[in-house]
Amino acid sequence: MITMAIQHSANHKMTLSEIYNWIMDLFPYYRQNQQRWQNSIRHSLSFNDCFVKIARTPDKPGKGSFWTLHELCGNMFENGCYLRRQKRFKVKERDPPRKKVAAVTPSPNNSH
Repeated sequence: MITMAIQHSANHKMTLSEIYNWIMDLFPYYRQNQQRWQNSIRHSLSFNDCFVKIARTPDKPGKGSFWTLHELCGNMFENGCYLRRQKRFKVKERDPPRKKVAAVTPSPNNSH
């Protein structure tokens, strides 16, 4: 639902309250028990790499940041398919630090 909301927005970005309102407008069920599902929305936005937080610019004052979709996860929702995925979208680290492994050479005294 978060992805649907963001993709249907004019600029493909929304604030948290805009996402809440979009969901409640489209799905009347979510007009009740708001605390529960809103906690789930916040959790999903924060812990899923598919969602990217964008700070507000001076020309767009207001409360809260904007949320958008990561550019590499767009193909996950082709043809309007929003089904839950088997694997979560994860941003790969760029050039992760590699551990140096010392070469092991057998000592001449240690023969088996």
